Amino acid sequence: MSVIPSKENKNIEFKEKLIPSIHLKDAKKQHLASQMKYVLEIGKGTAIYVIGVNDDGKAIGLSDLEFEETVAVLKTIAVENGAQISKIEKFAENGSLIGKLIIQRISENGIKSHIVVATCGHVNAGKSTIIGTLMTGVPDTKGKHWLYLDTLPHEIERNLSADIHYALFGFKNGKPLHMKNPLDKKERSKVVETSDKLISFIDTVGHEPWLRTTIRGLVGENIDYGLLVVAVDDGVTYITKEHLGLLLAMNIPVIVCMTKTDKSGHKKIEETESQLGELLKNVGRIPYMIKNIDDLNVVIDKLDTIVPMVKTSAVTLEGYDLLNKFMLSLPERRKNFDKPFLMFIDKIYNISGVGTVVSGTIKQGRLQTGKELLLGPDKEGKFRKVKATSIEMHYHRLSEADTGFVVGIAIRGVDHEELERGMILASEELKPDVIKSFEAEVLVLTHPTRITNGYEPVIHLYTVAESARLELFGRDYIKAGETAKVKATFKYSPHFLEEGDKFIFREGKTKGIGTVTKILN
Repeated sequence: MSVIPSKENKNIEFKEKLIPSIHLKDAKKQHLASQMKYVLEIGKGTAIYVIGVNDDGKAIGLSDLEFEETVAVLKTIAVENGAQISKIEKFAENGSLIGKLIIQRISENGIKSHIVVATCGHVNAGKSTIIGTLMTGVPDTKGKHWLYLDTLPHEIERNLSADIHYALFGFKNGKPLHMKNPLDKKERSKVVETSDKLISFIDTVGHEPWLRTTIRGLVGENIDYGLLVVAVDDGVTYITKEHLGLLLAMNIPVIVCMTKTDKSGHKKIEETESQLGELLKNVGRIPYMIKNIDDLNVVIDKLDTIVPMVKTSAVTLEGYDLLNKFMLSLPERRKNFDKPFLMFIDKIYNISGVGTVVSGTIKQGRLQTGKELLLGPDKEGKFRKVKATSIEMHYHRLSEADTGFVVGIAIRGVDHEELERGMILASEELKPDVIKSFEAEVLVLTHPTRITNGYEPVIHLYTVAESARLELFGRDYIKAGETAKVKATFKYSPHFLEEGDKFIFREGKTKGIGTVTKILN
């Protein structure tokens, strides 16, 4: 016999009643969606909603109409989270109704939850080491864990990352799935196959000359969270500020990881913590040091304003238990499962026996093996039909891939020489337009003098990196800290973009952010 929970606990949520005309409006809908994401995370893909009761669990009761309306609202919110109502139970209470709803994530690939985390920070701050230590679960006493990422020969020789690297970290039943050798393809594949929560890491570059590559990683990979890494012995640097600004500009929630605590004394640790606190307060964020598991519950649903900080050492494993639990509890964000499939192409390969393979992060929708897709636009602004013959994620073959998955897709119908970074793969239902110019609202972050009509920065939008000419509306120039409405026209090739897309523009020491407000042609 089914029992109605008597109190809210972990993945159990009480609701009195929900009204579509009220609770499906923007602000309330977003609040309910965020709340359900968190409850689903805590419940490892399952949430229990009891309706017709107040916050204390006292039965209020619903009419038949109120019951159906409340169920309809929760059904809509569930779809937003890639979930569905799997069971509804009704109970009579003094002539009215209360209900118990079981909500579960939908997954054809076995992975119930997936998020993308980008590591940022100064060169040698320990970005790759954090990922390697999380994946293995053992201390990095020899300083070699960074080699567990797919590094290039010249990077190994110089001990310096020069390109974006990818890694994964999985959980099963709330416990991390550690790998003995993260470079082993079979071990990676097994993690993808067995995880019920998967973290895809995008490891960006900390060296200033490769800032363009870092921007590509943050803008092009559909990032859910940013892990800003600060070495205690270095403290806050120019790159720390630069990368934090980029994360906040793209509305990406930030987690700060203080590394190398074993190498520094108490005074230096306090000094770096104080520097970070001041930096975060200056950009309108609240720093919050995570000291125990209970602190996670304080910040997990407030990451739009609070920046949690964790002290770690890869040598002693200080803080890694908290970091593990943090990664496990982070809810999914921006999962557009119900939209047409869209992926911006980041890397292109020609693999013997397979043919043309493109990789990137799925921006929206779901893709099944064998589906016909549109590829483009080319320099003439045309799309062509191709077929997705296979999908892989960290060497594991998938029959279906979801929003946010970092995947390699083998395609038939085009040679790899015809492809360029910044093209898209999309389902025909999207009906993508070819865009040469658009209007945008821009904010200049840094500039040594002023920007005038005809200024030509490089625009970074997803994996697109293209020079564009800017024309100002209603003014002769703009300076650092100022906003303006502009018309942007790509200089060489057309691209695909949509209203609401965010981008970063840069040229020399000039950097700014923008939002597409209107498509022109």
